[in-house]
Amino acid sequence: MAVPQQQPIASTKKAGLVYPGLGVPFVLLIACFAAWGSAANLTDVLVGVFRHIFTMSNFQSALVQFAYYGAYFSLAIPAAFINRRFGYKTGVLTGLGLAALGGLLFIPASRLLEYGFFLLALFVLASGLSILETSANPFVIAMGPEENATQRLNLAQAFNPVGANVGVLMGALLILPRITPEADKSDMSAAQLRQAQESDLSLVLNPYMGIAAVLLLIWLLIAFRKMSTPAERTESTEVRKGALGRLWRNRHYRYGVAAQFFNVAAQVCTWTFTIQYAQDVVGVSVANSGWFLQASLILFLITRFVMVYLLGIFRPTKLLFAMGALGVVLALVGVFSPNLVGLIAIVAISISLSLMFPTIYGVALRGLDQDTKFGAAGLVMAILGGALLPMVQGRVMDAASTNFSFIVPAICLALVAAYALFDLRTARTSHALAAEGSHA
Repeated sequence: MAVPQQQPIASTKKAGLVYPGLGVPFVLLIACFAAWGSAANLTDVLVGVFRHIFTMSNFQSALVQFAYYGAYFSLAIPAAFINRRFGYKTGVLTGLGLAALGGLLFIPASRLLEYGFFLLALFVLASGLSILETSANPFVIAMGPEENATQRLNLAQAFNPVGANVGVLMGALLILPRITPEADKSDMSAAQLRQAQESDLSLVLNPYMGIAAVLLLIWLLIAFRKMSTPAERTESTEVRKGALGRLWRNRHYRYGVAAQFFNVAAQVCTWTFTIQYAQDVVGVSVANSGWFLQASLILFLITRFVMVYLLGIFRPTKLLFAMGALGVVLALVGVFSPNLVGLIAIVAISISLSLMFPTIYGVALRGLDQDTKFGAAGLVMAILGGALLPMVQGRVMDAASTNFSFIVPAICLALVAAYALFDLRTARTSHALAAEGSHA
């Protein structure tokens, strides 16, 4: 979003990361990023958990991601209207409240023992997170000067993997080691099997109760604090018509939505099936397989902060191209080296992924001005890639092999690299890229 002309920025010194008075609101939004990271990546563990509890195919278990990311797609446009009509703060509060409700729905789901009800609870949870993310990302961009918007968004997003690691750690410690082994189920009666399912599903309940409690706490902290940006205070209340047409004609935005689709697809595919790769290809036990996903997310966390630093030196899309190319190489190593080396390469894909989401987001939204709120919705709708492509990879996995299925994220990462190359080779008619200036 363009910086309002009324907001003076000194040219003799480096602009601050956020505008004066928005430091505490920025920290509260960072807490939102961490909270939804925890919820999102706990679902990666649930794919493997439901496969064991309900005895289903990889394709059926991937419906967890379809429910989760399908909700992101469905609620992004309503979130844009909330933001446009009532402001970013209302959007954030609406998202937090709905997500907390989804977490609480895990209570009846664990009692009913129905896979479909768990999918419904996940859908409601993710619906809230969709509204939250559609609001929080552009809110962060609007909290400071446009020249460092991509760096600011990367910093906020850096705390998303902090929450993600907490989510996966909960799965690795509280769920995976304690679920009933497959070997024990073969000798069980129908009553014993149902009792085992009840016990296993109760393990899923506690982490989501904790997430719901945290979301409610953040809701209270935000509700009673004034949070508005200079752009929102000066923005015209008149609705500009033709936003969809303007967004479509903007190639950097249009291709950015496609790049975000494939970035999220690569991320969800990689993290969803890292555990299966460890189990099926390398022979890691169910109890220990979750630690490889944990290692992947720790890499993601560390390199996200490294990327925040590097964005102060290099043009964002140069880094994006380099990371996209690296991700393709790592995914192909996983495909053609079905052993421990391949597993390490799959884990290391997170190095590439760490930069992508906020960088694509910031580059695509550059210069949209009052169309930013609807532009943000389009980029959140692109998360649909995380709903569709894991099912494609699940089909490939069922038809071929687990290692070969990682050709799917390899293709997705190649398309992200292609977007970065397009941006590098195509001049913009509006402003310079965020964090570009005198950078390399």
